[in-house]
Amino acid sequence: MDLLADYRRATMFFETGDPSGAARLLEPIVDAEPGNAAVRQLLARAYFQSAQLNRAEEQLRELVDRDPSDHYAHHVLGRTLERLNRHSDALRHLRIAAAMYAANDDYRVALERVETRLGGTR
Repeated sequence: MDLLADYRRATMFFETGDPSGAARLLEPIVDAEPGNAAVRQLLARAYFQSAQLNRAEEQLRELVDRDPSDHYAHHVLGRTLERLNRHSDALRHLRIAAAMYAANDDYRVALERVETRLGGTR
């Protein structure tokens, strides 16, 4: 197994709109290199894009557990939880991401959307 070649193919699949194909290639790479955050993040994004939201949540929680300062993992975890209609759970991660990287408009918009959904700020 050539992990680097498979990672490059998975990236190509993801970028050309085949997140399920990317996930199939990335799963064995994550198994072989569980500490590789870049591979795990791409797998989480592939799951998110292919609406495999429980799998995305699992990968994102692993990323956040390993590196609580990863604002992007918090943001995507929040978005995943939002899509799962778990808005209260999403709020925490979206707030963390927005606090860590206040200049990011996507983070702010996602946070405001969930706050509005919950009826204001909690």
